[in-house]
Amino acid sequence: MKELTIQDVNISPIPLFADEWALVTAGTKETGFNTMTISWRHVGAIWGANQGMPTATIYIRPQRYTKEFVDREPLFTISYLSADYRKELLYLGGRSGRDEDKVANSGLTPVFGDGFTYFAEAKMVLVCRKVYAAPILESGFIDRSIIDGNYPQRDYHTMYIGEIVKILGVETSANSPK
Repeated sequence: MKELTIQDVNISPIPLFADEWALVTAGTKETGFNTMTISWRHVGAIWGANQGMPTATIYIRPQRYTKEFVDREPLFTISYLSADYRKELLYLGGRSGRDEDKVANSGLTPVFGDGFTYFAEAKMVLVCRKVYAAPILESGFIDRSIIDGNYPQRDYHTMYIGEIVKILGVETSANSPK
C-alpha cells in the first residue's frame, strides 16, 4: 500500500459508504487489537480552518468488544475490502473477539503500523485520530420511528469522530478506490 493524500482519493460516497462494508480496528500488536465489521459511517470535514478537518465518523454499540479498544486507543482504522471478502466481513461481524481469535479464524492478515492496525487485503485504509466521542441519545431523535427499527433494545451507538491523519491505498490517484 502507498500513502495517499486527501486530494489523491476520488471517492464516490454513496456506493463506498452506503453499499459497502468495512472493518473498524483499534489497538496494536503490543497492546492487543480487535476489529468488527461496520456499515454505518461517514466521511467529511468539520471544525478546523479553511475547508475543515478531514474526518471519518463511526458508530459502535455498547456491547461490542471492539468498543473497548476504540475507547482505549488514540487511533482507529477503517479498512475497506472489496466484495471478494464479503464472507470474511460476515464472519468478523458475526463473532466476538472475546470468544475467539476471530481475526486468525477469518484468514485476513493484520498489518501493524505506528499505533494502529489494518488489513493487508484492504483496498483503502483510513487511519483516524479520535477527536470526539458521544453516545447517541434517545432524546435527540426528531424522527422517533427510527428508534424501534434500529434500537429495539435501546442499545444506542456511541459516535466517534476521527481526524483522518493518513490514507493508505492500492489505487492510483486517477482511480476511485472501488
